[in-house]
Amino acid sequence: MGRAELSFSPFLLSSVSFFFETVTCTVTPPLPVTPFPSGRQLAFQRREQAMFFHFGINTFADRETGTGYDDPSIFNPQGLDARQWVREAKNAGFKIVILTAKHADGFCLWPTAYTDYSVKASPWKNGTGDVVREVADAAKEQGLEFGLYLSPWDRHEATYGDTMLYNEFYLAQMRELLTMYGPISEVFLDGNKGTETRDMVYLFPTWFALIHQLQPNANIFSDAGPDVRWVGDETGEAGVTSWSMINSTAVTIGGAEEAYLNEGDISGLDWVPPECDVSIRPGWFWHKYQQPRSVETLIDIYFKSVGRNCVMLLNTPPNSTGLLHDTDVKILQEFKSTMESIFSQNLASKAHISASSTRGSEATSVENSPFRPEQVLTDDLNEYWAAEDGLSSGHLQLDLGANVTFNVVKIQEAVNMGQRVKKYHVDVWQGASWHTVVHGTTIGYKKLDRITLTSTQLVRFVIDDARAQPLIASFGLYLDARTKVTCGGSNSTCLSSPTEKTVSVI
Repeated sequence: MGRAELSFSPFLLSSVSFFFETVTCTVTPPLPVTPFPSGRQLAFQRREQAMFFHFGINTFADRETGTGYDDPSIFNPQGLDARQWVREAKNAGFKIVILTAKHADGFCLWPTAYTDYSVKASPWKNGTGDVVREVADAAKEQGLEFGLYLSPWDRHEATYGDTMLYNEFYLAQMRELLTMYGPISEVFLDGNKGTETRDMVYLFPTWFALIHQLQPNANIFSDAGPDVRWVGDETGEAGVTSWSMINSTAVTIGGAEEAYLNEGDISGLDWVPPECDVSIRPGWFWHKYQQPRSVETLIDIYFKSVGRNCVMLLNTPPNSTGLLHDTDVKILQEFKSTMESIFSQNLASKAHISASSTRGSEATSVENSPFRPEQVLTDDLNEYWAAEDGLSSGHLQLDLGANVTFNVVKIQEAVNMGQRVKKYHVDVWQGASWHTVVHGTTIGYKKLDRITLTSTQLVRFVIDDARAQPLIASFGLYLDARTKVTCGGSNSTCLSSPTEKTVSVI
């Protein structure tokens, strides 16, 4: 047979040529900077707000830490409505609810097979009730995620103090919780242990392995992670510098260095983002003589938690009737409406924006680059401005078209590619020169800076230093017309009145 001859029409040749030109002009994303988040960790940070429900026999004994010997007959929440708990959490903007299935007193809110100190021994629903089931079902109905706290410390269980026997008991209860109630998004653990109690070792690595085996999408919270870390305080406040990275091996659960957890570690080898836990009331359990924090204080906590690369975990304790109190509900509603009033409109959304450099601009025009600067004006964290390769600094300049008045600046990094920014500042054009209104260090998932009321047409966001080329996913300007702020100086971030302290009892 003769050799086959191939021929192409001029149109086909031009199409092939155009195809290869298009492919070769595509600019690839930069390499991620390690460490960077897993899928479940990224989902955790994007939730921003979680609600804790501290509820149990302490609610009826009027205690913060139970003795382990309160009579189960006092547990009788006759009006318990888990749907109300979850509904109010959802209405306030929270994305996940976490229940204290067992606190340190050892009283279990589900009918566990491994102890008689549970709802089975109470008069509530004649011993047939299951609080865990009711909250899990309510969360599913409302489209919220569900999490659990199972206290390692148990003041009732007789095997506590025997490392092997108690760890077997604990894991048996954990297995019940993780196999009976559907998907679990977070398991909240701590190293809580009274100084007067019998000493023993919690086998955390074994616990973590079982949790990830039974609920592979669950994030595990503890001082050291492995997925989420404690922020080092119970006031809901992350560090002004807040890295998502730590070295987990340097942290002892239950005996951690609080300052290290609060700030994180720029050289940390593990991605373990912080969660900021705080209670809406001075205590964690319901006490009728206590009053909830003000709306202004909750807004302040939001800025110091979510606004500092942390997830806000707000405890709202149900009362002895089994409901969230009307006063607390009203505060939550006002919190949500205030948040909406602040963040409903990005005043920079229609700005003309330019960058000091853009990744891939030499291969294609800036307008066609997948990393063009105007992508920071959306809230899609998968699209971002990237500075040119090899640069650890750069800036974005926004022309707002006319004078705009604002007092909140929002910045977000593309944290799916790692946390990068180490130092930045924000300038505004006033008169005939630039004036700095914000000095900052880290950004991470989200940074919110409050400033004095400012009116300008030109804004410049300057990254002074970063671990690698900056990747900025979002930049916004907002007006908080309600919250009164005071500032520590013309070049400092403004903060509202100090957050009240809360007792540490988790």
